[in-house]
Amino acid sequence: MFTSPYGPIAHLSTPPGDAIALLVPGYTGSKEDFTPLLDGFAAAGFQAIAIDLPGQYESPGPDDEAAYSPRALGTIVASMIAGFDQPVFLLGHSYGGLVARGAVLAGAKVAGLTLMDTGPGPLTSIARLEALALGETQLRANDVEGAYAIRDRVQSRFPGWVALDEELKAFYRKRFLATNPACLLGMGHWLRTEPDLVDELTLALGKTPSVVITGEHDDAWSVVEQQEMARRLNVPFLKVAGAAHSPNTENPAELLAQLIPLWRTWLKLT
Repeated sequence: MFTSPYGPIAHLSTPPGDAIALLVPGYTGSKEDFTPLLDGFAAAGFQAIAIDLPGQYESPGPDDEAAYSPRALGTIVASMIAGFDQPVFLLGHSYGGLVARGAVLAGAKVAGLTLMDTGPGPLTSIARLEALALGETQLRANDVEGAYAIRDRVQSRFPGWVALDEELKAFYRKRFLATNPACLLGMGHWLRTEPDLVDELTLALGKTPSVVITGEHDDAWSVVEQQEMARRLNVPFLKVAGAAHSPNTENPAELLAQLIPLWRTWLKLT
């Protein structure tokens, strides 16, 4: 059982392995986003643990928007990591990448860091920023259904969303409505305002192996700015073919094919 100051942290987990892959989801995301990766990580010898951050889907969280900053959530992730007795490879997707960075800045001792489809600072997608602004108005009017309807309309601009089956879309709606509105508002605020902390992260990582990886058609943070972030961190930069903002669901086989050999080399360093 994993806990935060607000209650249990919901998670999916595979059997123990040589190391732990701790998987942190993004804004409006959940542990289920990593389901396509779990068996692959397990087969490669990693215990995969995918979590809902506090306030997301099935993890309780506070009604304080400030509690959902990357720094605040990063402290909680760092506390989780401190309780493990095996090497931890921390992977953060999208907003989860900002949280993973916050965990390292909070002193988390990781054996490797993977930043996936995330950026050095604020979100840069105009469409997504518009959705956040419009959704905030609905959320502050206590109209979570209306906020989701706005998100659905914006997502309909993206081919990947249009191609999803209706059952999966129904699940996305269900988890959005189950997420604490303060979580949605808080994360939405920091998606628009999170400062560039790449230089601080570089110092905190020291010689810890790391990688920046993105879908080749990412539509949240641009591929170019993620490549520049990797350059500043002095770490490898990888692209997943046939994927946009969520390689974990759009091309999980290719994502695993790139990450697992790299992580195995990191494991030899521990």
